[in-house]
Amino acid sequence: MLRKRVCIIVVGLLMLCQAMAGAEKGGAAPTKPLEKFVFTTVWTAQAEFAGYYVAKEKGFYQEAGLDVEIQHPSLTSSVYHRLNTHKTDAGMLALMSAIDLMGNRGAELVNIFQTSMNSSYVIVSRWGKNPATQQGMKVAVYNSEPNYLTMILDKREQMDYKFIYFTSNVNVFLSGAVDAMVVVSYNEYYQLKQANFKMTEKGLFRFRDHGYNIQENGVYVKRDYYTTHPQQVRAFAEASRRGWEWVARHPEEALDIVMKYVEADHVPTNRVMQRLMLQEILRLQQDAESGKREFRVRPDMVKKACSLMQEVGMLKREVTYDELMGREHK
Repeated sequence: MLRKRVCIIVVGLLMLCQAMAGAEKGGAAPTKPLEKFVFTTVWTAQAEFAGYYVAKEKGFYQEAGLDVEIQHPSLTSSVYHRLNTHKTDAGMLALMSAIDLMGNRGAELVNIFQTSMNSSYVIVSRWGKNPATQQGMKVAVYNSEPNYLTMILDKREQMDYKFIYFTSNVNVFLSGAVDAMVVVSYNEYYQLKQANFKMTEKGLFRFRDHGYNIQENGVYVKRDYYTTHPQQVRAFAEASRRGWEWVARHPEEALDIVMKYVEADHVPTNRVMQRLMLQEILRLQQDAESGKREFRVRPDMVKKACSLMQEVGMLKREVTYDELMGREHK
């Protein structure tokens, strides 16, 4: 009986060894390596990019087969330059910036994911007066990219604004050196509040409330990458959406992740500011008509953006929605 049991054990061990050997020779499918994917945001680390941080930290990108590296641009290296020189696979651009690059410079770009559904731009008057009625004002604007809507307003209404360009923060405005400043509702607007600057609705011009509601940041890739890497593009978009949906359900936990990136990037901010930013970013993601977070480019906004830009001589040719989405080639 003992000999029989020993034989059974030996046979069992031999079968196990054979199974393991078979697995090593290909009996079990090897783990597929992750695809490297470099993504560049439009600014330094902040809550505006919370969904992407979450998708990386929670493993959503990894589950989608991607090894995503999130980079933040420098003042000397724009997102488009990084795309054009193949230093990044995907980058954030505002809708009007993408249209400008495509319609005026011949850039071949494709939108693969859209977060913004509404314009965040606001002109804040230093003197509490309606900025759209104050001709000849000195208006502070960031020099990082053209402020399309303000320039369009200036030309359409013959405001004769004097643009004063600056790099960062709101000091040029608070010092009284300018009459007004163009801000975004999720960043400098709250910086002014934290600086105890008293704003009244009379002294604000919110573009979205005056016929200028144009979507802003989305994620773009070069057309050749879109054509040759369809799986990676789709995987990044789906995992990024998962990240943003998770943020909407768990904003405080998302802020923990944001602050990790903020500290690593040595950004001078605080959790209170980042919480305000995140709340506004999530609000701007909701379509004004449906009230839903849709993550899509609206065809009517592409048409409207092109119309406004062409009206003031800012755009050589119309960029179609299908072109922007990679469905036709110009």
